[in-house]
Amino acid sequence: MMPELVRMPELLKKPELVHEHGRVAEYGMVASDSFAEFLREQLAPLGRVATRRMFGKTGMFCDGLMFGMITDDSLYLRVDDHNRAAFKEAQAFPPLSYEKKGGSIDLFFWRAPKRLFDEQDELVAWAQLALDAARRVAVKRERAGPRRRTAPQPTGWRP
Repeated sequence: MMPELVRMPELLKKPELVHEHGRVAEYGMVASDSFAEFLREQLAPLGRVATRRMFGKTGMFCDGLMFGMITDDSLYLRVDDHNRAAFKEAQAFPPLSYEKKGGSIDLFFWRAPKRLFDEQDELVAWAQLALDAARRVAVKRERAGPRRRTAPQPTGWRP
């Protein structure tokens, strides 16, 4: 069931922000429960598909690898140099990104065309390509070694 969102007359005039039941989407909103469940069912042929809310969005995972993100009930799939040509149709939409220090950071997730939601086989094929890209990213990260998350502390110094 889709969560109830506040109705705001000025936003109802913007069709891209209105969900099927006349509810207004919040910018950068996580996936509605019904949309996330729909995607888990449609993408079940990939394996164990799970969703997790993170950073104001919803991550889509299969076998522990994040292959997609959902925001505003739009599915974004992981893209890399190997699957970019196959996702040519997705280039018509802006990629998932965020603003940082006056610039835009591309997250390498492209929005899946809405027509795929009516064509399960093709949706699964696109998601498989995104999952393959997620595997390649994971291998690259393993080769690079662990990332340092904090600044190194001086040795011998204790507070």
